Amino acid sequence: MATPEEAYKRIIPLDFGSAKSVPDSFVWAQASDEVHSSDGLTIPVIDLTDPNAPQLITEACQTWGILQLKGHGIPTKLMEDMESECERLFSLPTDQKMKALRSPGGSTGYGIVPMQSLFSTTMWHEGLTIMGSAIDHPRLLWPNDYQGFCDKIDDYQKQMKALAEQLMRILFKAMSIPVKEVNWFDDPTNSSGCNLALQLNSYPPCPDPTRTLGLAPHTDTSIVTLLQAKTSGLQVFKDGVGWVAVKPLPDALIVHLGDFTRILSNGRFISVLHRVVVKPIQRYSVGYFFRPPMDFAVSPLLSKDLGPEQVPRYRSVTAKEYLDLKAKHLEKAFSLIEN
Repeated sequence: MATPEEAYKRIIPLDFGSAKSVPDSFVWAQASDEVHSSDGLTIPVIDLTDPNAPQLITEACQTWGILQLKGHGIPTKLMEDMESECERLFSLPTDQKMKALRSPGGSTGYGIVPMQSLFSTTMWHEGLTIMGSAIDHPRLLWPNDYQGFCDKIDDYQKQMKALAEQLMRILFKAMSIPVKEVNWFDDPTNSSGCNLALQLNSYPPCPDPTRTLGLAPHTDTSIVTLLQAKTSGLQVFKDGVGWVAVKPLPDALIVHLGDFTRILSNGRFISVLHRVVVKPIQRYSVGYFFRPPMDFAVSPLLSKDLGPEQVPRYRSVTAKEYLDLKAKHLEKAFSLIEN
């Protein structure tokens, strides 16, 4: 069991401003993995206002598990504000950011991405995780000037939740899952509700990007993740091809599926393996994670497409049980719920 000092080491980011080289503890052998360079192979781009969008989204989820979404309705000004707030946040002096440090085992606050605890090698990353109201940590960072940050975060979360629900209606229909089977989905009277998280990410300039990673290869423990990013850095793994770089389009959002959708679809939809590489320049991103309530039983049997003669690939598992398995076993979690 890790000592308190060791636990905090897995949370506290490097003082990137003083780093002249990549410390040995940040060196990832996979950082130099070859990336597919063909300009002809790119993730699907879909306009949500296209009448054929539901069919196109379904196809993209089956073949890639990721897409770029245009016509999503999130105001450009709000996206620009989020980029500015990320810059404002991560430009604070280190000792100021440390006032909002996430506690060991905690879910929210400042620090390296929570999945760092599963890896011995450190990631070139700093972030702020928010679940629910944004007020707690910002008022530690800006005691006299936090309300503007909170207002923008709250507006952003509200609009991203509405978009995520719109996408989930498309996916649930494609999986033949009646909305009554997921009564937490968009019922404002249901107190258990969705399990939502907003992750603000900073990938500081790196003196040697070929030696380290911003995020290690992983899949998301979500139903769907919505990602805002202006500059490239995200890479996805495509079977038979290898790593493919995602080139963000102006004003588009990146949508990728998480593990819960793979389970619900009985493996029909892809939970995309992805990673983040770093650059000599600063990069920010914002991720919105849409997850079911902790007590929700995630099961392929919810789908009306699964006949009585068919054996589901995965057993039923509550969201909490799966999150606990993922926290201990990472990508091996799927093998532990296979039938």
